[in-house]
Amino acid sequence: MSPVTAAPADPRFHLRRARAADAEQFAVLMADPAVYGGLLQLPWPDAETWRQRLTAQAAPGQPDLHLVAVTADGRLIGSAGVHAASPALRRRHAMGLGISVAPDWQGQGVGTALMAGLCDYADRWLGVLRLELTVYADNARALALYERFGFEREGLMRAYALRDGVYVDTVAMARLRAPAPPFGTGSAFNAAPSVGNMPEVAPGGPGAASA
Repeated sequence: MSPVTAAPADPRFHLRRARAADAEQFAVLMADPAVYGGLLQLPWPDAETWRQRLTAQAAPGQPDLHLVAVTADGRLIGSAGVHAASPALRRRHAMGLGISVAPDWQGQGVGTALMAGLCDYADRWLGVLRLELTVYADNARALALYERFGFEREGLMRAYALRDGVYVDTVAMARLRAPAPPFGTGSAFNAAPSVGNMPEVAPGGPGAASA
């Protein structure tokens, strides 16, 4: 079966970028044991802490994308994001992914819509080669969702995290983008420009000769 690449629009909710003004609703969502128990979050979330996180994510130059699913009446029912997998330059091709959905909205297409949005952003706008994530081994619904989007299981990490007093296993998963994006009509590989049509380059910019 081919991986899912898009999700149909749902009139019950829409996706947008997360904002600092969402901090109160994030604190409510993450206070649910059914939500933070499936993540690496801790109980008793604080709205101000979330406000600081969301503000930092919106800083100029950040490649990260943090999406939220919001109902017509303004309730935040889901959150998902992609972020740099590592500060190491040799891992610039990889990004990590995380997602959470309010319990009463699970199984209703929210997770599918969020995953489609993130994968589209990573594939078509960032050129990410590898998307990776970890998921608790007993979260069958999440495992099925990720596999529908082409994620494959790469290994089992035993006693990975403490959850409600018990050490639990997680599954490492990743999705490799293939094939590579095609060259567009503006690509230098398709047609070499004539000397008279060469683009101007500022001194020291791309194409400038080094001494």
